[in-house]
Amino acid sequence: MTYSAAVITVSDRSSRGEREDVSGPIAVAALREAGFACGDPVVVPDGADSVEAALRDALTDGIRVIVTTGGTGLGPRDETPEGTRRVITRDVPGIAEELRRRATAEKPGGMLSRGVTGIAEAAFIVNLPGSPAAVRAGIPVVVAVAPHVLEQLRGEDHR
Repeated sequence: MTYSAAVITVSDRSSRGEREDVSGPIAVAALREAGFACGDPVVVPDGADSVEAALRDALTDGIRVIVTTGGTGLGPRDETPEGTRRVITRDVPGIAEELRRRATAEKPGGMLSRGVTGIAEAAFIVNLPGSPAAVRAGIPVVVAVAPHVLEQLRGEDHR
């Protein structure tokens, strides 16, 4: 079965065209390579409201795997987790913990990511940090667990 996926890059500078989005295309390429139907990244400015709106748009479009990149740090406009929490109805903290563990193994700053992971409607939502290295480290986790998450959401038995 082919699942739909979307990548949302959260960055003020990229949304204004001041900096190329590098992380979003990495996530898209990995999802496509794993067999997900995934369009090009959507780029939105930092902030909880823009993240919430983009997530709700993806849900309305029937997307089942939504990956955000960026806005998970400690900066004043890093509010991706806050916007995501407005949308998810169930947390899946073990995945977020593993993503932080992998990012921290690469760089100690990885433990500063506040990204969350959860379920909204019949979709799986994952916040990744915005650095290309963090996306490369984290997207294999998403690709590995997403099909099982979606099967569970459909009520299928454990594998």
